[in-house]
Amino acid sequence: MATVKIVTDSSAGLTDEEVEKYHITIVPLTVMIDDVVYVERHTITNEEFINKMEHSKSFPKTSQPPLGDFIKVFDELGADGSPVVCLNMLEAISGTVHTAEQAAKISKSDVTVVDSGTTDRALAFQCIEAAKLAEKGASVDEVVAGTKRVQAHTRLYMGVMTLDNLVKGGRINRMTGAISNLLNIKIVLQVGDGQLNIRTKGRGMKTIDRFYDQVYEQMKNTPNIKAIGISHVHAEPMVEKLVSHIQPMFPDIHILVRETVPIIATHGGPGAFALVYYFDD
Repeated sequence: MATVKIVTDSSAGLTDEEVEKYHITIVPLTVMIDDVVYVERHTITNEEFINKMEHSKSFPKTSQPPLGDFIKVFDELGADGSPVVCLNMLEAISGTVHTAEQAAKISKSDVTVVDSGTTDRALAFQCIEAAKLAEKGASVDEVVAGTKRVQAHTRLYMGVMTLDNLVKGGRINRMTGAISNLLNIKIVLQVGDGQLNIRTKGRGMKTIDRFYDQVYEQMKNTPNIKAIGISHVHAEPMVEKLVSHIQPMFPDIHILVRETVPIIATHGGPGAFALVYYFDD
């Protein structure tokens, strides 16, 4: 019986080891910095991108994968009759999922495209679960149901230290961004269910710290946390603070810390960070 093949885009916060171990295929986005185009995970790493972004003359531009790239991957993976499940980042920040949907209609293979409703490490959690289910011989419907279950049990809270990049990327009104930066406004976004919702905002770090104190308490009272990740854009001091609070609470869980993916770094800007965790019933 053909095994379901798992595909995702390069916004998924997967390590190279996980990609290899779980046989996940990644269709990369591209990013342009100062007129030079790079292919994510191929010609530029997350850390290299962040370094270049911080010294770039112009605002980076991220581009979704070409339609033909998805079609090629779908056709190759399904050539042996295997169905394909493609998990993509939320539509609210990229049209990648719609390109994948177009490719699925054109491809010769049986392809099911899923809007994960999230991105970064939260998307990685779904990809890993999908791959584990596929390895056990699960059907397409069972794989998709598994990803939906993970989605419902994942929390992603992202701190944004400066609104400059959100303004430049067109995610918030320019005048609002100018006023907010003047007042040193920082925000926390919750990403999930296809939405980016502001959970708190205020001047300086005290508001951010108070919010994350609530998150620590929430985690402490959440049974059966399975995985924890922290993604960031050169936000080492905050990462250290997060780890120092969380690791003693969950000594048996390895907290994966990594530089975030380019599309999130582009919009989050310098100092942005995200705490992501997944729990089971």
